[in-house]
Amino acid sequence: MDNSNVLLVTANVGTLFEDPLNLMQQWIHEFVLTIKQLQPQFIALHMQEVGGKTYEQSSNHVKEFIESLCGAYEMQEFTIARIYLDENFNSQDQFTALGNIYFAHKTIQNIRLWNFTSSSWESTQGKLSYYGNIEDVPTKEKSKFPREFFPECKWSRKGFMRTRWDINGTIVDFVNIHLFHDASNLTALADFPSVYSQRRRKALIHTLKRS
Repeated sequence: MDNSNVLLVTANVGTLFEDPLNLMQQWIHEFVLTIKQLQPQFIALHMQEVGGKTYEQSSNHVKEFIESLCGAYEMQEFTIARIYLDENFNSQDQFTALGNIYFAHKTIQNIRLWNFTSSSWESTQGKLSYYGNIEDVPTKEKSKFPREFFPECKWSRKGFMRTRWDINGTIVDFVNIHLFHDASNLTALADFPSVYSQRRRKALIHTLKRS
């Protein structure tokens, strides 16, 4: 990617919205401090469990989180931003609670974003945010994992969301993927590899084959 500095961050942020008064601003402070220290030109921030376990009760905190993050002094020279937040919590078939945020610094000369619907590149200017039901947003691909992938047949919000960027002539897919945890240590010990490891592998291969 020529000499562009890229910062990749992935974080399960569910607890931030369960205790926003104590955790949210502290998290943002550490994030922008990292930006100040590393001075990246492109940032990909991938978040899982945005809004916590009760999204419908935390939506105001999510908005506050995004506004505080984007409004930080250290972020003002990032003149291009794309924000994708899956907030469609009423749709069990589609909701993933994933959030993808991208920032591009004004020093990046050439940057484009892939349109998955038209299979073509789009120029990127300014800052755009996509909230709520984002199923029809063409510059991202998002999907829950098929029901049969889930251990113990308990269908949850696990899935992935990806974007594709052309940054100064280098094409990169950024994939935010939320895989399965070990729901039971006893079940995990029963076989090797465990049923959870097998399911994670299956979901990862499923995601890679979508590329």
